[in-house]
Amino acid sequence: MDLRFSELHELRRALDSGMVSAEELAQDYLDALARDPYGAVLAIDPDRTLAQARAAQQRLDSPASEDTSPLVGLPILHKDVIVTQGWPTTAGSKMLEGYRSPFDAELVARLLAEGMVCLGKANCDEFAMGSANLHSAYGVCRNPWDTERIPGGSSGGSAAAVAAGLAPAATGTDTGGSIRQPAAMCGITGIKPTYGRVSRWGLVAYASSLDQAGPMARSAADCAWLLNAMAGHDPKDATSLAREPEDFGRFLQASLSNSSGPDRPLSGIRLGLPRQYFGPGLSAPVRAAIDHALAELQLLGAECLEVDLPRTELSIPAYYVIAPAEASSNLSRFDGVRYGHRSAQAQDLQSLYRNSRAEGFGPEVRRRILVGTFVLSHGYYDAYYLQAQKVRRLIAQDFLAAFDQCDFIVGPVSPTLAWGIDAAGQEKDPLADYLADIYTLGASLAGLPAMSVPCGFGHASDGAGPLPVGLQIIGRQFSEARMLGLAHRYQQATDWHRRCPPPAAGRALTASGSGASSVPHAFAAEAGLAARGAP
Repeated sequence: MDLRFSELHELRRALDSGMVSAEELAQDYLDALARDPYGAVLAIDPDRTLAQARAAQQRLDSPASEDTSPLVGLPILHKDVIVTQGWPTTAGSKMLEGYRSPFDAELVARLLAEGMVCLGKANCDEFAMGSANLHSAYGVCRNPWDTERIPGGSSGGSAAAVAAGLAPAATGTDTGGSIRQPAAMCGITGIKPTYGRVSRWGLVAYASSLDQAGPMARSAADCAWLLNAMAGHDPKDATSLAREPEDFGRFLQASLSNSSGPDRPLSGIRLGLPRQYFGPGLSAPVRAAIDHALAELQLLGAECLEVDLPRTELSIPAYYVIAPAEASSNLSRFDGVRYGHRSAQAQDLQSLYRNSRAEGFGPEVRRRILVGTFVLSHGYYDAYYLQAQKVRRLIAQDFLAAFDQCDFIVGPVSPTLAWGIDAAGQEKDPLADYLADIYTLGASLAGLPAMSVPCGFGHASDGAGPLPVGLQIIGRQFSEARMLGLAHRYQQATDWHRRCPPPAAGRALTASGSGASSVPHAFAAEAGLAARGAP
């Protein structure tokens, strides 16, 4: 068994049985990260990582230990907009080049307290602004399934690293789809929790009313373990929700409905299919994979019915008014005075501001700051920002009306497969980037939990493929446990989440410790994918 392509529960068994130590496991992932061919990682610190691994092993070896956390000794990678003490946190921007936080983000601290081992920092779009991971100041990130294509964004480095076996799990942030879209395009599982579930303390802010951190891993069961550790009230975050602690894995084995049975575990579950998510904009290969997934869910007993989200198209203009407006405010702190990049060309205070921001921010960040400043300016605030907030409320009401008819809303994550990277490593059309978020923005604006689950593969119009497709599951507020239970049932019946991209050159640690050549145990050649019924 190749441990680098294993789920967290498999790594847990390997650690508990003594097949491998926490330090050996961390070292193997560090070796893989050092050879990262995808641009997925921005910073590693082997000494610091191995020190955490040794501390975790001491917890495992202690005869008096009463550790019950399943995460002790398991490695994780953190998105570079999440501050981590000791490692640099750049948010993918020259503005924060070399910055090291004096403290851990709350979610990082919670995972560390559970005994997880930090592997380093994952690449991302600058200040999490992007859907392709092409806007990082430190180079583009590439999709492990096809390195000429994007991994999705903004958490592209996190998704690519997990998909390629460079990390078994990673943290991401989702403002308008930045966990779900890269998870879909890289063929892994990722969940955006209900807004306020996970503390935003220590997240480099983009849009404060939308930003939400969540886990990215191979399976729904892995995400449940991680969310158990990450979620919870934090008095340091004014938007953190005070709720009773809960086990997000409680529906992994328990029944989701009173009418379900062992042969049809989803009996009694109603899945709403928004007609707006299945219109002309949905590409044929994505549609085919989603249809295949829906058929599988029906075989498991679920009922599919059509629902209406009539303001889906309005989610794009609403989001791209609200998020840039909040970004304009949040990023005003980077002025060349207190911290961050400071221009050496400044002659006076005004040129210090102007030059520092022009040099420190990339073009996409500058574009969104300008848009946000415009919609907040005198004479336009009422016409744009307030109107967008009214539309946001209407979108949330549309979801509430749909949930009167169904238990979950399901559909595609992205209308297309991962698209190509041009020779300059840049996007040809920023508007196309924005439009790719059409199926993910609504849940973000409404503050709802949503996740992406691998559900098949497709071939692009140019013949490239196979490329992963993700099934999106959207739930009512605070329904993460049931969503994860639904996803787990689907993953028990399929093996899309266990498919891995072609292995990169190198050697990996096996369960026997022999250092045998890396051959991902779940990888299937294209012929195998076809045999599974992928389009």
